[in-house]
Amino acid sequence: MSKLNIDQKTINDLFASKKSDFLIPDYQRPYAWTEDECNTLWDDIFTFAFPNDDCDAFDSANDEYFLGPIVTFKNADGKLEIIDGQQRLTTIMLLLRAFYSKFEFMKDKQSVSTRDTIARCIWKTDEFGDPDKDRLKIDSEVASDDDKEEFLEILKSGRTGGGHQSKYAATFSFFEDKIARLVNEYPSYTAYLATRILNNVILLPIEAESQDTALRIFSTLNDRGLPLSDADIFKSQFYKHFSDAGRKDEFISRWKVLEEKCAAIFKPMRGTPMDELFTRYMYFERARQGNRNTTTEALRDFYEKNAYELLKRDETFDNLEQLAGFWERVDKQDGFSERVLKRLFVLGYAPNGMWTYLVSVYFMSNKDEQGELDEGEFFSFLSLITAFIWAYAIERPGVNALRTPVYPEMINIVNGEAVTFANHRFEAGAIRDRFMSYVFTNGRPVTKSMLTWWAFNNDAQPLLDADARLEIEHIYSKKRADAEGALKDRANLESLGNKSLLEKRINIRASDYRFEDKKKYYLGYVDGRKQEKEGTRIKELADMAGNSDDFTEADIVERKREIVDSFVDFLGANGLLA
Repeated sequence: MSKLNIDQKTINDLFASKKSDFLIPDYQRPYAWTEDECNTLWDDIFTFAFPNDDCDAFDSANDEYFLGPIVTFKNADGKLEIIDGQQRLTTIMLLLRAFYSKFEFMKDKQSVSTRDTIARCIWKTDEFGDPDKDRLKIDSEVASDDDKEEFLEILKSGRTGGGHQSKYAATFSFFEDKIARLVNEYPSYTAYLATRILNNVILLPIEAESQDTALRIFSTLNDRGLPLSDADIFKSQFYKHFSDAGRKDEFISRWKVLEEKCAAIFKPMRGTPMDELFTRYMYFERARQGNRNTTTEALRDFYEKNAYELLKRDETFDNLEQLAGFWERVDKQDGFSERVLKRLFVLGYAPNGMWTYLVSVYFMSNKDEQGELDEGEFFSFLSLITAFIWAYAIERPGVNALRTPVYPEMINIVNGEAVTFANHRFEAGAIRDRFMSYVFTNGRPVTKSMLTWWAFNNDAQPLLDADARLEIEHIYSKKRADAEGALKDRANLESLGNKSLLEKRINIRASDYRFEDKKKYYLGYVDGRKQEKEGTRIKELADMAGNSDDFTEADIVERKREIVDSFVDFLGANGLLA
């Protein structure tokens, strides 16, 4: 059972304690508060301290303002490493320093007392309780924060320096200005406000026994902000490794580029873009380890083994950069042949994300010194995994089931052996029957997967932009079926044979439900304002509109048979039929 130290404390109790020695670790994000957040805090605290603008309406013995939790753990150096609350804690420190600057040279009893209390919150004290202004109670090691030194300098000197535009300087200047206005408008309130902040604003410090426990607590408590990602933790390990090698600045620069690149190309459902890169790379390392266990470890559990030994290799960061560069080319549709790009486009509509792990392992294992792949071999590999993943999604739906056949093949890839899925091939008649009886509803991802594969099974289908927004079109519309009542089997409306991809930009009016009406949208037309409306780039639909007067129930049945038979042939061409 993990042990926690939890005790509600005032700002004064928490910060003035001799045990308080906070560290904002290297894996945290830079300070991000803007004037909006600072103004909200100031207004809330002022309203709390002076109810209805009445200084005497405040009950100093009982009134409390809860600011939030501070989650920490004591690291190996004895410092309280901040997991949650660094943004508000940093802001409080800057606010207290602005008050200290205002009281610094005042002689009245209230100001002197308040100043001395604030000093014990900002600086460590000697054995007589006097503040040592060379030793702050907070330090920052944030790797990606170029302005952290200014934060520490502001706390020490109370000055922002000339020309500085950091968020720390902006926050400090904001509070200096607010305090100056307070002195002008309510001179007697100033010491009261500072004192009430110190003694009646409440924090909930939660000290965990380890970093992992603190992170779990943070994830449980914080359903607002942005929790620390796995990649943030990994960044700290890289940072320490590169710093020990005297290459800290190099790492900070390279990490920033890598982070920006990942943000541009990855849009994961869970986690951060950097987490996605580490996940794709993890499968390569798992395969190199010969790990075919179908229970996949959590990302952090995988990388933290042997004290993050994997992250302490120079090759790991190099590999991550190369892998990100590869996926950037995929995203930009740059640097590959057209037929490879078409295969990658189709895989982008896969029923699950397993293909990205397979392709990542393939790239890392087969790239040459320039990061290039053999075009023919890569095309064949993409065709093979497309055929297998699509068929397996019908045979055994769900990404978890896919782990059993895929993980051993990842090991084959890193060992330079052929990928064959030999133990998981399909019997032609059985898989055809599966496809023919499968209900391809729009809500099932494999429906759009099959329609994308079918569109590009046509060699004349042009490559579409990576960001093209495609929807599922019912060629024989539901409204037509309702109006004409001509379908013998209404289930054919949802048949694969009645569906196609269609660009979202092509908005067919509900009243244009007949095929003869739809044709103009498929082909393109000039509207009443003489504006040209582009037709679809889905070649099959354009050809259908140009060559046919109608699309009937018989066409639906025949088209479904053609799609399924063609896909079974595709399986055979890739050696996947038993």
